[in-house]
Amino acid sequence: MSYALQRIMASTPILLIMAMTVFLGRPAVALEPVFAPRGIAIKGADPVAYFIDGEPRTGKEKFSYDWNGATWLFVNAENRDKFATNPKVYAPQFGGYCAYAVGNGYTAKVDPDAWKIVDNKLYLNYNKAVQLLWIARQSHYIGEANKNWRRILDGSLG
Repeated sequence: MSYALQRIMASTPILLIMAMTVFLGRPAVALEPVFAPRGIAIKGADPVAYFIDGEPRTGKEKFSYDWNGATWLFVNAENRDKFATNPKVYAPQFGGYCAYAVGNGYTAKVDPDAWKIVDNKLYLNYNKAVQLLWIARQSHYIGEANKNWRRILDGSLG
């Protein structure tokens, strides 16, 4: 065996231990409860509009409401007040992170146009192509996401 190969083999356990420390020893990082780039939930889409109008509509800052660490925008005061009365009814599931991703044990950003209401709950997806994958097995992904969400949120999954 060559001297170089002996040195590589001798250092392999040390490198393995270092790698394990880096990947396994890292502390879990808690996730923000709402996907809100620049502090704005759903990229500014009014969550109540999905239910009332059957489509996403861009909210206005003058009709905003702060909840769960994010600012939510609404098209009018009526929608804002409905949300403020019971945010959990209108807020997207899994903090507005991609439902397909959460169902697979991770998070991803969303496209407000890739949405679906199932059993009176709003679900968002990364994009319309991912949404098609999610829809094909939506009951499965919703079930898995419900199992994964708490652990993703507290940083203990992944």
